Amino acid sequence: MCAFSTSVVAISAAALLAPLTPLAAPPASAGVVPRAERAAARAEQPGGRTQSLPLAPLGSSSRGPGAGTMVLSKPDTGPFTMVGVVWEDPEAELAGRVRVRARSAETGRWSGWQDLDAHAADAPGPEPGAESGAESRAAAGGGSGGESRGGPAGWRGGTAPLWVGDSTGIEVRVVPARSRAADAAGAAGLPRGLTAELIDPGGAGAATDKARAADPAAAGRIAEQTKAASEGDAVRLNPALPAAARPFVGPRPKIVTRKGWGADEGKRAKGYRYTNTVNIAFVHHSATGNGYRCTEAPGLIRGIYRYHTQSLNWADLGYNFLVDKCGRVYEGRAGGVTRAVLGAHTYGFNHNSMGIAVLGTYDSAAPSEAAVNAVSRVTAWKLGLFGKNPESKQTKVSGGGKYTSGTRVRLNVISGHRDGFATDCPGVRLYDRLGAARASSASYQGRR
Repeated sequence: MCAFSTSVVAISAAALLAPLTPLAAPPASAGVVPRAERAAARAEQPGGRTQSLPLAPLGSSSRGPGAGTMVLSKPDTGPFTMVGVVWEDPEAELAGRVRVRARSAETGRWSGWQDLDAHAADAPGPEPGAESGAESRAAAGGGSGGESRGGPAGWRGGTAPLWVGDSTGIEVRVVPARSRAADAAGAAGLPRGLTAELIDPGGAGAATDKARAADPAAAGRIAEQTKAASEGDAVRLNPALPAAARPFVGPRPKIVTRKGWGADEGKRAKGYRYTNTVNIAFVHHSATGNGYRCTEAPGLIRGIYRYHTQSLNWADLGYNFLVDKCGRVYEGRAGGVTRAVLGAHTYGFNHNSMGIAVLGTYDSAAPSEAAVNAVSRVTAWKLGLFGKNPESKQTKVSGGGKYTSGTRVRLNVISGHRDGFATDCPGVRLYDRLGAARASSASYQGRR
């Protein structure tokens, strides 16, 4: 999930610095939960757990530097590894700054304050039929496969979730942006129902995830494939693929399946939804922070999955594929890695596209070479199955958002999220590497 690009946020420094209810200095062992105890707790809830904690106003005054600020201070919680903030209306914009800090379960110490992306731009788009022309036609398979578990009315707005590691305490501060009009009215303008979501991804924790990473057979992986075998798949899966496009399919990379990263299939909506083709790939960063270890990536993905389906009430994980900083590729939304599965990643352009999220935040940190190469490999393969050249362009019909519904937009076949939506995603450092990813992807396809 990524942040809207906005230039109208002016946040009171005094509000940011205003203290929460002071915490008594804890003994050195306070907040420490032994690893065995954490593992036992996860074994009791293998499917994970979400703690939903409402935020409250900082003070009663409607004016002044802290006016409208919403906070949460809970130094003792159940275990969690990821935190996000949600609100009732998915159309409401959170104009402000969201900061959190977590208490380590291993040391009992508080982290520094960290920002959450306050304006999530990954979202389900208009239902099939809301877009014009060929872009609008989607086919359902294996059930209704609707985007929301409870219909659009059940969706909620939310920040990007942040990976904080094993934690047992949380503080949250949401400071509204101020404008002259808001100050004159004494109104802060934050959305209703602000709630912190503390997510334990389940799956028996880090020990199981390390075992998954060490044992490919146990991990549930789709093996890598030669270029020739992938070309054969392209012909079998897409008989209408022009003969001239058939040699240009990259070798399939290893893919960790949903079973491999521990998806609880009972948490998603039944069935799948497919579109006609995959003619563009949108690259994202997950904006979940860079502090994870690669052995923790399965748990991180389970956390995002739980946040999308249980906190935001989406049908499934929004992205079609995910990539960690060690270059591993993971299956995202259910429906089959070779199929044109309708995702929820780039509002207005979800149809006939795929979304790839690189786990991490790349506004100032550079992505690893392994991650960029994984993006190149998965796009060379998946776009090749549908006859697309990674270095070409594609005309898309917008379903709304950055471009008015029905607008025809010319985009790179490998684009950044910001190309299709008003967002900073995938972060400037990752976005700057997309040119190299396109060239490398074309090379894997044999076009160079």
